Amino acid sequence: MRAAVGFAGVVCLFVLHSCSPSETPVKNVTSDRDQWFSDAADRTGLRFTHANGMSGAHSMTEILGSGVALVDYDNDGDLDVFLVQSHGRSRLFRNNLVETGSLSFTDVTDASGIVTTGYGMGVATGDFDNDGFVDLYVTSFGSNQLFHNNGDGTFTDVSKHSGTDVAGWSVSAAFFDYDRDGWPDLFVGTYLRYSLDHNTECFSPSGAVDYCTPNTYRAQPSRLFHNNRDGTFTDVTARSGIGSEFGPALGVSTADFNGDGWTDLFVANDSQPNQLWINRHDGTFKNTALAAGVALTAEGKAEASMGVDAGDADNDGDDDLFITEQNGEGHNLYINDGKGAFEDQSARSGLAAASLAFTGFGTAWFDYDNDGWLDLLTVNGAVQTIQALAQAHDPFPLHQTKQLYRGIEHGGHVRFEDVSPKAGRVFQLSEVGRGAAFGDIDNDGDTDVVINNNNGPARLLINNVGNRKHWIGLHLTANRSVGILGARVEVIRKNSPTLWRRSRVDGSYASANDPRVLVGLGDSTETPTVRVHWTDGRTTELRDVTLDRYITVTEPR
Repeated sequence: MRAAVGFAGVVCLFVLHSCSPSETPVKNVTSDRDQWFSDAADRTGLRFTHANGMSGAHSMTEILGSGVALVDYDNDGDLDVFLVQSHGRSRLFRNNLVETGSLSFTDVTDASGIVTTGYGMGVATGDFDNDGFVDLYVTSFGSNQLFHNNGDGTFTDVSKHSGTDVAGWSVSAAFFDYDRDGWPDLFVGTYLRYSLDHNTECFSPSGAVDYCTPNTYRAQPSRLFHNNRDGTFTDVTARSGIGSEFGPALGVSTADFNGDGWTDLFVANDSQPNQLWINRHDGTFKNTALAAGVALTAEGKAEASMGVDAGDADNDGDDDLFITEQNGEGHNLYINDGKGAFEDQSARSGLAAASLAFTGFGTAWFDYDNDGWLDLLTVNGAVQTIQALAQAHDPFPLHQTKQLYRGIEHGGHVRFEDVSPKAGRVFQLSEVGRGAAFGDIDNDGDTDVVINNNNGPARLLINNVGNRKHWIGLHLTANRSVGILGARVEVIRKNSPTLWRRSRVDGSYASANDPRVLVGLGDSTETPTVRVHWTDGRTTELRDVTLDRYITVTEPR
């Protein structure tokens, strides 16, 4: 048996274990317990301010950064934070939770050896060499960088050696095992053919200089890299079919959308039709977005898709899609029929009307109150000048407030209620929101959020209400790997609906999430049966799983 690993508030034994309360409880990091979410960034030392380096030329690169990753880079059982910087050096913050018993962060960027050199956009996480330590892939306007985690707190830049130093303009990326060989491959979403030297001058309706729309420039094909299992990748963009269609890619989500056991790929394109790449099992993909009903809205319109996530919104066992859009369009909800065809329920769900005034970026399906129904949070900020702010001489007139939507069952369908006014003072802050990463950063059984604001301070939204309900958490591993991306978890209960969740780090916008699976169970005290459906088709079943604990489940050899 492997050595014990400590979580703050829990002590865990590996291979297959349960976690029981430790002798050192997690200290409360916020006195704002009356708020559902409170910002703990400053008081915990997560002090970071994004800079976009705006010059007055209204270059498009200024408005799209920047992402954030939640990643346990040192394998100590808590989530560390990597924040992408555009005008300067990205930063890595170590979480001291397990070590000290209270949530705090230390900037370890210099000691880590991570030196980002491009105009940073986003970040993806994955253990590309299966050595048990999570690596970082940073996208940028410039050349992307792959940082290998050496397992001793340091990273090595292996961008050129690995063959993944893509040049141009990339925003979101994702590691996923498309050929089921046990080694994570890499998708890189590319945006526009753009250079500062050829920046087009665009104007707002008032006649003032403003940021251009993406249709001002040509789109690029995204890239797919196959993992060679030796620390290098081969560009299979053309061979796979991914390169056959262009699109200004912003959001990326990987899931088995048609239920055939192979991971597919959804790409949210900005003002052009979205792409749903269905895995053909032979190393190639087919874009079925138009036939599947997710390329365009129900009205046949291509919208400004930015953030995206896949999750089982209606609790029927398949992954649905949520996509954030530009103000005036309304966010989109597509409900999956289980076979990869979708119905646009944006209006019926209430999401379209509630989001009409907002431009959304970072987002995720997550059960903030652990009642068993997935909710949504959107991080908002415009991409073209808000005239009222400009008239008030605001230096960066794009800021908007965040939104929290609570999912509820209504007449056989899922509906969403905008509960932002009840969610806490941090939801009243008007900022230019971009990247958002979701995960249990204080290991207390509910989902917290880290936000990277464009040209503003990072926010750490601590969830103060989720763990008042029951929950179970699963940390999935495969031999030396630190997570089985794409594995699906089935939670079976006698007296309540079966719940399905997925281990994933991608989705949102330019960001990477906690790979652990956290399932809210509401007020029920029933101990469920849990089945883990691994990506290679095998299943592990656990009976009478203890509530309010994290367990680690290792894939059978």
